[in-house]
Amino acid sequence: MRKSMRRIVQLTVLAAAMTTSVGCFVPIYSARPERRVQQLLYTSEDLRSMVAEWERFWFLDSPSHMTPIRTHGGIM
Repeated sequence: MRKSMRRIVQLTVLAAAMTTSVGCFVPIYSARPERRVQQLLYTSEDLRSMVAEWERFWFLDSPSHMTPIRTHGGIM
């Protein structure tokens, strides 16, 4: 009974270790260079669009309305 429990625990730990390192056994990108370049471009575009979306959410992409030269603002 004790040996079987130890075996189950060992197999569970081994399975957990194998599933967390899937990227090493299953490649993320294709082996063909043309396809891999296309996939890398798509990934980089996704990351670039994420930064643009973040700036749009926090209103960092809008122009600044503060001018370096102070104006009166009234009718002269």
